[in-house]
Amino acid sequence: MPTEAAPNGPAPGALLLCRAVPGAVGPVADLLREPMRLTRAGDDWSVLVPEGRPWRDGGEPVDRVVTGWATALAVGAPWPVLALWWDADHAGFTLAYGFRRPVGFVWLASGVPAGEDEAMSTFAARVGLDPVLDLQALEQLTKPDAAADGPARLRGLLAVLARVGVSMPPGLVPGAPAERLGEAVAVLPDSLSVEWPGLREAVAERGTVEHSRLGPWLPWAGGPRARALALAQVAGGVPLLAWGLRRPGGGWGWATAGALLLTHGALGLAYDLTHPRD
Repeated sequence: MPTEAAPNGPAPGALLLCRAVPGAVGPVADLLREPMRLTRAGDDWSVLVPEGRPWRDGGEPVDRVVTGWATALAVGAPWPVLALWWDADHAGFTLAYGFRRPVGFVWLASGVPAGEDEAMSTFAARVGLDPVLDLQALEQLTKPDAAADGPARLRGLLAVLARVGVSMPPGLVPGAPAERLGEAVAVLPDSLSVEWPGLREAVAERGTVEHSRLGPWLPWAGGPRARALALAQVAGGVPLLAWGLRRPGGGWGWATAGALLLTHGALGLAYDLTHPRD
């Protein structure tokens, strides 16, 4: 059985699975201000394929970046976000769901388990897997297997998630180089580009909820509930952003989550001010 990570493992990469259709995910993912492609990954799932500039150009750890992204995407949405990530030394996943503490598991690049077994039961419950049969399949991923490296463990995880509707498009395989992932998603007929529309455009489009880019994340068009939610997002984003910025070399993802909360809260307040109700 391998006892250490392979010295020449895959280049860092990630995939983000959201339990929602692309039309609901896109408006939220826009606010991350990161170049990504979005496509379906099953009837009720979508997958985001990031270019990966923070870890490719900025040297940030891929696991911390995508954990921050997943947390930011999930805090204001009624669906979970699953980040799959890998680098030369490790592979793992993080599940974020609302304001709950994220749960995940890590393997060495060689496939040796390095996480806590209890995390799998929490993961299974949050994504709606069978607590007996599906959990047994997940627990197999926490046991030694000389034939499975880190990316293979992630592929095994996706195989279990097929039981709740996950169906990955061709070519979107954990462990593949970012360039290959980008090429694979770009040729899909329903693939969309995720782009930040700008503050003014986002607020303007917010005026009609049915066609708003932000409607899925802020379901009330103004009023006391929307104002309270926006204030709560601003209040929660400030300390999260500050905490992330104070963490040298490891808080970029959390700073992004805080910035996203601040941005969305500001959009809500801006909409409330520009579209007052009688």
